[in-house]
Amino acid sequence: MPITTRDDLRNVAIIAHVDHGKTTLVDSLLKQSLVFAEHETVGELMMDTQDLEREKGITILAKNTSLRHGRVTFNIIDTPGHADFGGEVERVLGMADGCLLLVDAAEGPMPQTRVVLRQALALGLRPIILINKLDRPNARPAEALEATHDLLLELATDPAQLDAPVLWTNGREGTASADLTTPGSDLQPLLEAILEFTPPPRVDVAGPLQLVISALDHDAYRGRLAIGRVQRGSVRIGQSVVLITAEGISARQTISGVLMTEGLHRVEVEQARAGDIVALFGMPEVGIGDTVADPDAPDALPRISVGEPTLRMQFSVNKSPFAGREQTVSSTSRQLRARLDRELRTNVALRVADGTTAEVFEVSGRGELHLAVLIETMRREGYEFEVSRPQVITREDEHGHQLEPFEECVIDVHADQLGSITEALGARGAQMQSLHTNAGGGARVIYHAPTRALIGMRSNILTITRGTGVMATRLLGWERWRALPRSGRSGVLTASQGGIAVAYGLQALQERGQPLIGPNTAVYEGMIVGLNRRGGDLAVNVTKQKQKTNIRSSTEDATIKLVPPRQFSLEEALDFIEDDELVEVTPQGIRLRKRVLNALERIGIRKRQAAAAQSG
Repeated sequence: MPITTRDDLRNVAIIAHVDHGKTTLVDSLLKQSLVFAEHETVGELMMDTQDLEREKGITILAKNTSLRHGRVTFNIIDTPGHADFGGEVERVLGMADGCLLLVDAAEGPMPQTRVVLRQALALGLRPIILINKLDRPNARPAEALEATHDLLLELATDPAQLDAPVLWTNGREGTASADLTTPGSDLQPLLEAILEFTPPPRVDVAGPLQLVISALDHDAYRGRLAIGRVQRGSVRIGQSVVLITAEGISARQTISGVLMTEGLHRVEVEQARAGDIVALFGMPEVGIGDTVADPDAPDALPRISVGEPTLRMQFSVNKSPFAGREQTVSSTSRQLRARLDRELRTNVALRVADGTTAEVFEVSGRGELHLAVLIETMRREGYEFEVSRPQVITREDEHGHQLEPFEECVIDVHADQLGSITEALGARGAQMQSLHTNAGGGARVIYHAPTRALIGMRSNILTITRGTGVMATRLLGWERWRALPRSGRSGVLTASQGGIAVAYGLQALQERGQPLIGPNTAVYEGMIVGLNRRGGDLAVNVTKQKQKTNIRSSTEDATIKLVPPRQFSLEEALDFIEDDELVEVTPQGIRLRKRVLNALERIGIRKRQAAAAQSG
């Protein structure tokens, strides 16, 4: 069939490391392209539509938008920059013909820059290099460009990819320039570069329909939306199609509607041609990776494949004494399984398997943030459940040796904080690879460490550096399992009985350690209420009231002074707990608890384990 070049269309993805300015640049492109009416209120980070994305300041889900430049439509795909959401990048890059590689002028290429660039170049995408954030005080644009060229030379699969144009941009101000010495005034040079250097789609418009689903969405009125790029032919309302899934070819289905993106809105069209990115509805059972094809020519496209998970944890039904008090959605094993199955339809990097019992599910993901976002999303939806400490997923080599994932960890901190960072990572068994300082007093240190040694390290670094440290990781591969230093965590203080915590009981607790709860907090036996200053666990009664007698005490009117309780974030809680502990997640918050709530039963278990170890 004849191949047609769609000169009226450009499909381009924006790829970068986390927080290098992708979403901010898209904001400026949309504003300058006049996609908004004068009366519309225009905000910031318009592509980050989820509450969690705005709270954490990162892009979690890949999304696409479009704008007009003359007679040409630009489809722009905004991708996540965090390594834990690499599956989102892998599933949408196939819709693009070129990519904008954003690099921070101060930080230069970072770990995820290498990961996403390798994926884009392997698909044959033509890159355009954007050295962004020129307004940063410590910007080093020339050095950032040199490091980017070195990376491109290492990863390129086609000599044509090495001839990548370079633009100097400030996404927040909305400027771009082809000359570093000449400041830009708007983003027209960027639009012209996309028009010139991103190849237009070369497609078979007249052939039978062929489209692979790259993403799913939901519409309250239309139901499930299947998003993908038309690879061949055209698709129209009322067209009869078949789905080619991993199990085979489905019965005929009818396309109920075709949507295309204009700015931030989807508009219904009668027909879309090969090269267009569309959202289809009318296929209730469609999944990511399925091919939508003509019934008379059901040719399957390669299914989308993503990297394997590296961490897993157990999701289980909440069995604490407070179970059912705070949930707003039924959280039985059947309901939890149904919710996880729904997540599998859109979260291609997630895996779910049955656990040891019917109430336990093994959930595997790319990293602790990947799993923590799922937990937080389900919590906000009204579910309550319990989760265990994350464990790394291991493999075996051909010689039967156990392998575990290991990562490169890049940390940017102030030089004065370098000692604390080195001590924290050394205590986890990480190995320093390089250390660089700059004239501004900053330092960049690179470590190699097993994934299990880095669980919770990001939150720890934020605590050590008072929120100024930045940590980034990327998966390097798999290495032989090795022993790591034992955790330096002390014991915990658990509630010896249920009730309401009072100031008098918490005063006795803080004499033994640091409290995790405040007064008027409901507790149950076995709930973790504090950190013990010494090793080993200790049961304390935080509900104990001061005894009232007819004997006047010299201190009876003294005010009880309590230290503020330590508050754990979800990521910190997952890192803190041990194998015999769980995190109870509810719509109103999180609690830490022992798996076995009764203190005497826990002591009996430890004695039996010690006896078995001695006899073994």
